[in-house]
Formats: sequence, structure tokens, C-alpha cells
Amino acid sequence: MSHVELQHITKRFKTVTALRDVSFEIQDGEFFVLLGPTGAGKTTTLRVIAGLEKQTQGHVLFDGEIVDDLPPPDRDIAFVFQQYSLYPNMTVYDNLAFPLRAPMRRMSEAEIRQRVYQAAEILRITHLLERRTAHLSGGEMQRVSLGRAIVRQPRIFLMDEPLSNLDAKLREALRVELKHIQKTQGSTTLFVTHDQIEALTMADRIAVLNKGRIVQIGSPIDIYDRPATIFVAQLVGVPRINLVDARCEDGTISIVNSPVRLPKPVSRELPRTFKLGVRPEHVQLDPQGEFVGELLLIEPLGVESILHIKVGQQSLVCTVPGMTRHKLGDALRFNLVRDRLHYFGEDGVRIQV
Repeated sequence: MSHVELQHITKRFKTVTALRDVSFEIQDGEFFVLLGPTGAGKTTTLRVIAGLEKQTQGHVLFDGEIVDDLPPPDRDIAFVFQQYSLYPNMTVYDNLAFPLRAPMRRMSEAEIRQRVYQAAEILRITHLLERRTAHLSGGEMQRVSLGRAIVRQPRIFLMDEPLSNLDAKLREALRVELKHIQKTQGSTTLFVTHDQIEALTMADRIAVLNKGRIVQIGSPIDIYDRPATIFVAQLVGVPRINLVDARCEDGTISIVNSPVRLPKPVSRELPRTFKLGVRPEHVQLDPQGEFVGELLLIEPLGVESILHIKVGQQSLVCTVPGMTRHKLGDALRFNLVRDRLHYFGEDGVRIQV
């Protein structure tokens, strides 16, 4: 496996700058997730690492060695795409064996067979080995696609939204399996996604990319609990974070257009106006709660319910476990968890308190 480093990578396509001074490291054996919306530059980053695109500036290093001039075959990477890229007229076995039969590998059929069966066992597709891939379901095809990468035993796996074409249940199952495979194999993996649930559940570390720039790098807990900007705060978390205009005067925080008043944190000065962020789970119902609002909307999800509470002219979203007995129009008392509030300046950057 391999340690991969990007140093100040910039990539321009004529008039478009896709990546702007991107730097990060992927440790040996790490599951590193690149998270960002469509058009953020995630796939371009993968292609630069793979050698399929040449960066305009900066360097790509594998185990401390610059590989800028190495062609893709010599970089020893395995790419797993969103599209399955299988040979439909071949059997699953031959699809898995195909990358091992390249002349440069010079592997015996016995060794190829061993690797194919090992990968098939890991992915639970042994029973499909003699079937043609044209006759497989989407989930089975994606397993075969992953198998083609696993048999290679590359320096690094590059995965470009490999689960996004699957239905929700299958996506959830493969998420768990993929993470388990990565940990048991100890493989270095860069996984690209726009899905914050995939990022939070699978990553050892996450790099958030927006408009070609790295916004924040950290553990899933860092990204969720200490978002560096409003963009990051809104990108992760379902339901989305409550974000409201707030003022600080005479040691008191007031949420604009609402009766909510809070004491200012003692640890740090706040600007007069700022954005206050509250995760829905930190709006906590309490019969003796400090604040009161009217229940506007209920979204029952089974494992939890999402409540929309009108407080003055503001609306706060709150989550409660299971199915709620509350009715629309009910007056609900609640508290805000003081030490879990987020403060952002007018520039959208986190204010440390």
C-alpha cells in the first residue's frame, strides 16, 4: 500500500480553473473521503492522482517520490468508477481476471485463479463467477467492479462515487461491506462522494472540496461538530443545521425576529451581528424549557420525527426519537444546548468560542 501526497495542485482547463492550490496527504492504510457538491473538482483530483490528467502546477507524490511524469500504468492505482465498466460478454471470472492477464504482469493462471477466488469470496460473488455480467443486477455489477480493483492489490484505490447508481438499501449494505473490506485488507483508499452520509460513516478523514479549493480537512467528528465554514456546516447533517441571523448586545445573544435570548459565551468576543448555527438534535424538547414555539410541521421517519417549530418569525427544526404524539399547533417548550452552538461571521467563517 502507499502514502499519497498532493502538494499545491492547480489544474486549469482553458478558461476554467478546476483545482486551486489543493494540498492533502493520504496515510498508508487510510480511508480518505473527498466530499463536495457536483462541480467541486473531486473527479479531477482523482484523475490527477491517477495520471489521467496533468496538473498545471504542483506535485503528486507516492511514498515521498514525485510521480508527475509517471504514466497511469506505472502508478499502480486501481480506479473504481460510478459506471461499472465491465465486459458484458465475458463471465464474472474473466472480468475479474482481465487486469491480471496483462502481459506486463506475467502471472500464472494458478495465481490468477487464486486472486480471483479470494476477491470473489471477500465480495460474496463466488456463485456468480460463471455468469456473464450482462445478466447481473446493478448491485452485483458494482461488486464485480470492486472485485476487479481488489484483485490488482494496487498502491491505492481511487473510487469515484461507486455507490451512487444503487438503490438506498443496497447502497447502505455496500457501504458497510466496503468499509469492512478496506479495514481488513489495510488498503489505502481515496473515495469521492457528494453524499455526506457516505462520508461520515466511512471515512477515517474527510477533505471538503468546494469550487476547486479545500475548505476543511478533519475526522468525521471534526467536520460535523466543528465545521470551519457555513458551507461545511450545511453540507453535513440531516436534517440540515438551523442557521439564523443573530445579534450580540450587552452580553446577550438574540435571535433576530424571535423572542429567543441567550447569554453570550464568556470565552470569546462576538461581533454585533453574526450567524448562529444549531443542529436539530440540539433543539431539545423539555416541558420546563426556557423557550416556547408553535409546532408547524411534523415529518415522521420511524426511527425519529422531524419537528418544525415556529418561534416568533423564525422556524427551528428539531429531531425527537421515534414517532411523536404532538399535534400541529401544539405549543412546545424547548431548550438550546448552549455548548453545542455554532457561531459564524458575516464572511461565513467559524468564530471560535
